[in-house]
Order: sequence, then C-alpha cells, then structure tokens
Amino acid sequence: MAIHAVIAGVLLISFEFTPSTPEAMEVNLNQSELEPSEEIVSAVSVDKSKVQEQVERIQRQKAEAEAAEQRRIERLERRAEEARKAREREEQRQKEIERQQEIERQEAAQARKEAEQAKKEAQRLAEERAKAEAAAKEAERRRKEAEEAERRAAEERRKREEAERRAAEREAQLKKEMEEERARRQAARRQQVLSEIEKYQALIRQTIQRNWTVDDSMQGKSCELTISVAPSGFVKSVDTGSGDASVCRSARNAVLKANTLPVSEDPEIYQQMSTIKLTVKPQL
Repeated sequence: MAIHAVIAGVLLISFEFTPSTPEAMEVNLNQSELEPSEEIVSAVSVDKSKVQEQVERIQRQKAEAEAAEQRRIERLERRAEEARKAREREEQRQKEIERQQEIERQEAAQARKEAEQAKKEAQRLAEERAKAEAAAKEAERRRKEAEEAERRAAEERRKREEAERRAAEREAQLKKEMEEERARRQAARRQQVLSEIEKYQALIRQTIQRNWTVDDSMQGKSCELTISVAPSGFVKSVDTGSGDASVCRSARNAVLKANTLPVSEDPEIYQQMSTIKLTVKPQL
C-alpha cells in the first residue's frame, strides 16, 4: 500500500510538471476559431511547413516528455521496489537480529541456568566431599580409638595373663612347697608314728615279758600274737598265730594277765595300734 501511494504521488507530480502545448499551437490547430480571412489563410499556407515542424517538434517533445516521465515513473517504481525490498531486507535483517538476540538471550538464560545448576552441583559436590571427608576423619578417629582400645585391652590382657601366669607359678610353687612340706611332715609324722608304734610295741613286749611265765623249754622259740586293745589300753582279745603252741599259750596268758597294755593317747597312733601283731620270744 505504501508503494502504491508513492507511485500515485510521483504520477501526480509528473502530471503537474508535464509541459503544456503552446497556446499559439492550440489556436492554430483549432479551425473553428480561425476567421475566414485571406490574410490568415495566406499566412497559414505560408507557415504550414513551419507549423507542421512545430507540431512534430511538440509531438516529439510530448513523446519524449512522456517517455521521460515513463522512465522516471519506472525509475521511481524501481526505486520504490528497491526501497520495498530494502525495507523487507531490513525488516528481515531486524527480525534475524531480533531472532538472533532472542536466541542469544535464550542461550544466555540457558547458560545462566546451567551455570547456576553447575554452581549448585559444585556446591552439592563440595558439601558431599566435605561430608565424606568429615565421615572419613570420623571413621579414622574411631579406627584409631578402636585400635587404641584394642591395644589397651591387649596390654591389659597381657598384664592379666602375665599376672595370672605369675600367680599360677606362685600357686604352683606354693603348692609344690606345701606338697613338699606336707610330704615332709607326713614323712616326719610317719616316722614319728612308727617311732611311737615301735615304742609302744616295745612297751607292750616289756609288759608281756613281765607277766609271762617261761621255762628253759621255750628257749629259741617264738609265737605270733594278734592283740586287740581299747583306747584305754584294755585288752579286748588275744589271738595266736604261727609259732610254738606252748609258747603261744603262755604268751597269750601273759597278755591276759597284764589286762591293760600301754597305748598312745594320739588317736592316729592308736588307730594303727588298735590291732597289734607281734612276734614274741621268751627272754631266758
């Protein structure tokens, strides 16, 4: 629409500036206005060739003017078309610029968004790394604490085992010493008991000898006696074993005659002497 308005304006200007036909020529061509004067007819006849030349000149000028006007209009149209195309190109360029700017804005927005996301991701990764490092440090601290606790426990266990070993050694040594002492005491006791038994056996033999009636026929003879006595020394029974019968009979009578035999007040010694086996020989 703008191009059409420009063309219309150019045409209007062209028409306004189109050279008009000379007034004299119009008068000469308009035969209705000529007077039937001989002078005029004569003049016309005389100048007819000139008029024809002038008419042809005017027609040429008019044709040239029209051609020039046509060329001018064509130039204007071309210029208008070029202006339109230039405007369209400019509009297209502007649209392209705006599209490019929009793309750049979108890319910038996307870049900012991605940068923000990258920043958040980096921050998240940094936080996770910090948490991981903190967790690793805590795990390392706990590991060291566990190792230290295990070391202390192992040291305490070693000390306890060492103390138990030493205690066991002391206990074993003490037990050994006690066993040795007990054995020594038992040996001493056995020796004491044997000595006491031997002593009381000797006393019993003496008692039997004091109460035994013997003769020369018993010379070199003996008898085995088994005597059972009470804690008080009372003779509960007398049994004879191997030996000469007369010697055994007289020896038994001697024990019964004594009625009471020497007995130790020690219960252990008495326990071993509650039943006494003796081999007796008469002393002649």
